[in-house]
Amino acid sequence: MIMPVTTRNVAIVGGGTTEWGERDATWKDLAQEGGKATFDGVPDVDPEDIEGLFVGTVQPERFSYQSHVAPMVAELLGIEVTEMTARTELACASGQAALRYAWLAIAAGQLDTALVLGVEKMNLGRDYVPEMQSSMANVLDREFDGVNGLSAPPFFAWYAQRHMHEYGTTRDQLSLVAAKNKSNAAKTDFAQFRSEIEPEEITESAKIAPPLHLFDCSGITDGAAGVILMNEEKAREVTDTAAWITGSGQSSMAGNSINNLPSFSGWPQARKASQNAYGQAGIEDPLEEIDVAEIHDCFSISEIIEYEELGFAERGEGGQFIEDGRSYIDGDIAVNPRGGLLGCGHPLGATGVSQALEVTRQFQGEVERERQVDDPTTGLIHNLSGSGSVHSVMILDSDPR
Repeated sequence: MIMPVTTRNVAIVGGGTTEWGERDATWKDLAQEGGKATFDGVPDVDPEDIEGLFVGTVQPERFSYQSHVAPMVAELLGIEVTEMTARTELACASGQAALRYAWLAIAAGQLDTALVLGVEKMNLGRDYVPEMQSSMANVLDREFDGVNGLSAPPFFAWYAQRHMHEYGTTRDQLSLVAAKNKSNAAKTDFAQFRSEIEPEEITESAKIAPPLHLFDCSGITDGAAGVILMNEEKAREVTDTAAWITGSGQSSMAGNSINNLPSFSGWPQARKASQNAYGQAGIEDPLEEIDVAEIHDCFSISEIIEYEELGFAERGEGGQFIEDGRSYIDGDIAVNPRGGLLGCGHPLGATGVSQALEVTRQFQGEVERERQVDDPTTGLIHNLSGSGSVHSVMILDSDPR
């Protein structure tokens, strides 16, 4: 078990986001828009205050034909990065990886103030759909998995089939997850999908990879989100309601090839990552102690498995957890109140950053009233990446403990 962190306290003091969806905007446009929104969200911090810059992004080389993007973002935002700059790439967990590196740099005393920006431009127009799909297949092992058609939908369909076989998870329970998150997104002003939807509509949508239907799948999304991290002294000068990072865990118990995964009905990597994060944060009972959780619902089955691996439900009982209403905003733990990936969309590098911003705004009472969690003090963000082989978890608290 990893022991509690004993270095400097670090807080997320605020941030901002672009509108998410199919945007008529370039990668550079989104980076500038996201950066401006971030500074607008923290008016007491200016570009000249930023010492470190961390940019989470997955495939700008394929979608926008651009690499070496972190210095470019600094140039676009007018930031003279005096200490540290980096681009992080960890597939769907790239944004949380950027957060983790910024947190560690400040905790270690290398920086006092950092900007974390997640950016992804994924929609290239109807004529480029094959290229968009082939780019997504590169996240898996292209030589062994991608070329055999194992893109995300059939891969997660395997998990759904196996979880149903082993534990009796139902098609209706999958639909409840998607309907919950899309309904939450309908109350979120930047979300890609903003329509209330009933579980029956999920079940009746087009079949993609049985048992998964169209509305069980997260979208192809353009968007950016940013947050500013500071050490304790500086954070207290900026805000009285920060989100303090109290724990972080990451685990990769396999390679990237599907044949090396330890299970097709669970993610022991997520369990290990969350246990490490809980140990650092001093959390003994996550269901009792965590008020709000932003977890990686790239497909509806993902959220059900994550209930189990993050310690919200016993293994095999994730379907019953949603059926009993325990993950709704007014349930035992509010899971994905902004709408998650299924509702907000999934601009890969921006997702983890947006999750952290959501928890911060929940603490600050700055989200839409209809989806505000009642007096939250502890939050969790979770991302999986690649073939589900890597899982990342971060704990945020309204008090640095």
